[in-house]
Amino acid sequence: MRISIVSDGFRFIIPLLILSAIVIYFKFLILSIVLSILTIFIISFFRDPERKILEGKGIVVSPADGRVVKIQTVKDDTIYGGDAVCISIFLSIFNVHVNRAPYEGVIKKVVYNHGKFLAAFDDKASLLNEQNSILIESKNGKKILVKQIAGLIARRIVCWVKEGDKVERGLRYGLIRFGSRVDIFLPPDTELKVKVGDKIKGGIDVIGRLR
Repeated sequence: MRISIVSDGFRFIIPLLILSAIVIYFKFLILSIVLSILTIFIISFFRDPERKILEGKGIVVSPADGRVVKIQTVKDDTIYGGDAVCISIFLSIFNVHVNRAPYEGVIKKVVYNHGKFLAAFDDKASLLNEQNSILIESKNGKKILVKQIAGLIARRIVCWVKEGDKVERGLRYGLIRFGSRVDIFLPPDTELKVKVGDKIKGGIDVIGRLR
């Protein structure tokens, strides 16, 4: 499987490589070891593996790598525009942090809300933390809302799509730096395929099927 590096990561990787080369040249052994480890970690964090996206009618794939930490029914979400079932996915610093569209459709809304930087696994993070939301509407009118939520360490949300864009299932659409959380809102009658505690991968694992 081919693994590339997301372009957003090079602003961190290139300076680290230059700095590492300098300290190695001047034989600062301890510092060179520390910088080498940090560089390897940053490269690993910004990895962007190629994935074979699942196909099939009504299939909703995970928008992120991570662990399912909560599944709940949400009443009248403002951005979603009604009731929904919400699946919360926690991304550790060791997960792939590129986010993928869970379903094909048109981006109807992109909403950025400034907020706090609570730990991503905190129940209040979904409401209070800085976050970016995209609302996807399928060709048959089904709505799917995905929220990229910043965490205690993750302070930068990147979104590569805008309102009116057409997205395919599995399309890379954004990134959250250094540990974070993604919430996905689905129609209440969605047949769920995951449970709390499941480890899932973006674009690969099915989290639900639209009815």
